[in-house]
Amino acid sequence: MTGVLLDPMTVSTRLVELRRKLGPTGALLVTNLTNIRYLTGFTGSAGMLFVLPDATVLVTDGRYEAQAAEQLHASGASAVALRIAPTTGQRRIGSELVAEHPVSSLGLEAAHVSWARQRALASDWFPGLELAPTVGLVEGLRAVKDQGEIHRLAEAARIADEALDLVRRRLAEGPTEEEFGRHLDFAMRELGASGPSFETIVASGPNAAKPHHRPSPRRVEPHEPVVLDFGALLDGYCSDMTRTVWVGAMTHPDLRRAYEVVLAAQAAGVAAVRAGVPAVEVDRACREVIAEAGWADRFVHGTGHGVGLDIHEAPSVSAVSTDTLVTGHVVTVEPGVYLPGIGGVRIEDTVVVTDDGCRPLTGTPKDRI
Repeated sequence: MTGVLLDPMTVSTRLVELRRKLGPTGALLVTNLTNIRYLTGFTGSAGMLFVLPDATVLVTDGRYEAQAAEQLHASGASAVALRIAPTTGQRRIGSELVAEHPVSSLGLEAAHVSWARQRALASDWFPGLELAPTVGLVEGLRAVKDQGEIHRLAEAARIADEALDLVRRRLAEGPTEEEFGRHLDFAMRELGASGPSFETIVASGPNAAKPHHRPSPRRVEPHEPVVLDFGALLDGYCSDMTRTVWVGAMTHPDLRRAYEVVLAAQAAGVAAVRAGVPAVEVDRACREVIAEAGWADRFVHGTGHGVGLDIHEAPSVSAVSTDTLVTGHVVTVEPGVYLPGIGGVRIEDTVVVTDDGCRPLTGTPKDRI
């Protein structure tokens, strides 16, 4: 088990920043549970957060009364009021809140509210009140990590590194992909993770040509690539790392060359990361190396993504990204080459963007063995 004491996080300043984005008369109904956790520390499975010009109110049901009160206090969000009601009574509380704190319009998280939910809110919850779609208000705040968040991300990455070091020798025993995935997941839990941050990918031989292959009963054989893409979840924060390894010698000439090309592409991408750089330039740095090797059409996904409370979040690192990297972004750099019927190679690190470059959080060597 991990004995690391995690840096404390105070989330109250996040609401201040959100209100700054909303303006003095703005109001927002936050329904995405990850965004609610970010703004308040509350981790329950049901709730909504009313961010009003002069008040912030978390509404949840009786299952979470004690938990919500404890988590609001622990996170420094004690100024957030707590209202408890059964699911059937939450509409009444919502109506009361907008009556008590009059607003001309109420923002909804467009990416997280279904059409049916929006219709119900408009007709049943808030008749006569303008409901305005908003996009990425909280996610934009989440993209820049504070030191408490970076500490959690770093510890999650350290757990993943240590877990792979503990179990990687089992590959020589010829496990199935499913068996080795379970070994990795169990090791991460034993080291203090609450679980994997996403479904662990173990892709061997020809399966390595499938970027999101799910572990199968296929056994790992000597002299073939094994793509390992996995991460640990720690206090809600994710890690993400990919290594491509071999048991024994790399005998296939195309795969041997692909490894060297992807290794060089990944290094070029990491070297391009720094504050002020458009994310598309990081993607371009990786893609140019692979294109020069003649495999432009075999790099079939974006170069990376942000990592935090979600395994995929802002900013995007791809050929179509409009994001610019800033200090405090945490992103992956993960180019790959995939040769159908033969195998594939992907190498990925998670890095923290700094003023003059980046700092890797993932530390497992890229030695292929």
